[in-house]
Amino acid sequence: MQIAANTVVVIDYTVTTPEGELIDSSSQSGEPLTYLHGAGNIVPGLEDALTGRRAGDSLQVSVPPDQGYGERHDELVQVVHRDQFVGIEQMEIGMQFQTEAEGEVHLVTVTGLEGDEVIVDANHPLAGETLVFDVTVLEVRPATREELAHGHVHGPGGHHH
Repeated sequence: MQIAANTVVVIDYTVTTPEGELIDSSSQSGEPLTYLHGAGNIVPGLEDALTGRRAGDSLQVSVPPDQGYGERHDELVQVVHRDQFVGIEQMEIGMQFQTEAEGEVHLVTVTGLEGDEVIVDANHPLAGETLVFDVTVLEVRPATREELAHGHVHGPGGHHH
C-alpha cells in the first residue's frame, strides 16, 4: 500500500542539521513514530516526501524552514519582568513555559536572564533551521473511521484518550 492521505504510517527516523548534528531520532524514544498522513501531524516537507512511498522504502530528505517549522521571527522574542513567572524559584536559560495570548497557547523558551528581566522566545526551537530527515517506512495501513474523525492515530505509537 502506498502512503497517501488518510493512511496510518509508521516510520523510523533520524533528524540532523545539514552539518550532521543530531536533533532527534526515533531510536531515542525506543519506538517508531506513527502518524496519520495528510492530517498535518508532521512537517509539510517530510509529509510531501513520504507521499507515494511504501513499507520498506528508505529516503533522506532535506527540509527547508518554510517546509519545516517556519522562519524565525524577531518579534517573537520579548523581554518580560521576572515577576511574570509566579511560583518559579529558580529561572534558568532553556526553561520552557506555556503562555496564552489572544486565545492561543504558545510555548516560550527562556533564552536570556538579565537582572529582573527574562528574555523569552516564542519561535519554535527549530524555526529557521534546515532539517535533514533519514527515514525508513515500516508500515502503511488504512486509517480507521475513528482515527479520521479525530485527526490522529489511536493505539500503539499514537494518541490515547
